[in-house]
Amino acid sequence: MTSVRVGVVARRNNPRAAGLAADIRRALDASVRVEEATAEALGVEGVSVEELADSDLVVSIGGDGTFLYAARGVDGAPVMGVNLGEVGFLNAVPPDEAVETVRRAVETIRETGSLRVRELPQVGVSGEGWSLPPAVNEVAVMGSRRGPGGGVGIEVRVDGSLYGGTHADGVLVSTPTGSTAYNLSEGGPLVHPDVGALVVTEMCATDPMPPLAVPLGADVTVRVDDAPSAVVVGDGRVTRELEPPTQVSIGVADEPVRVAGPPLDFFAALGKLD
Repeated sequence: MTSVRVGVVARRNNPRAAGLAADIRRALDASVRVEEATAEALGVEGVSVEELADSDLVVSIGGDGTFLYAARGVDGAPVMGVNLGEVGFLNAVPPDEAVETVRRAVETIRETGSLRVRELPQVGVSGEGWSLPPAVNEVAVMGSRRGPGGGVGIEVRVDGSLYGGTHADGVLVSTPTGSTAYNLSEGGPLVHPDVGALVVTEMCATDPMPPLAVPLGADVTVRVDDAPSAVVVGDGRVTRELEPPTQVSIGVADEPVRVAGPPLDFFAALGKLD
């Protein structure tokens, strides 16, 4: 019988998430490893999230933040998102169906050797001699300080053609998945997950351009100047400091994030944005 490897990552400091992780761990006829912070809550031995990268399935229990943490750590392994009652855009499995949904997924892997997944584009960013890990939601290039007296001068080009140049708090390049996150709060559009596009959205620009949807294959370059310092941030977590003037290149990453589980009802999830 084929041994199926399952990793479990639960929202930190959340007893309900930890309890659900324990239920899944007990219910599965599989090799189950638990991320170290989750393991501490359960009083069992754990591993780093990166050590779960060879899993056949990784189960993320919590919100979109937990999913992003898991997906970034497991580097391409299929991730199934379990919500805790509030549907997130990456977490389609309700808590009362989690154990059975994961059990069925394990049986499918055991019987067929694989699992049907949805591949969602990620966005990558690089500069001279550096790059950041791919981001599921967005990359932000921005001044080290926002608001009056802050921001940065930006010049944005798409495949070499000038899109806009102004002083702004910064600029976002978002995936369809990320359109419901930081992009939306900055006035960018919602993008259905089946639409193959990246969205470029200026942040509090002095002379703003409308948000722009570009093909996934487009190369977006952002030149930053007119500020003592700036930062580039992936998914609100991974940060690199910049020394203007400098230029960064942003585009779809080579590797997508692989999402397991039932498809999300996008329009039902929109109702949770209020």
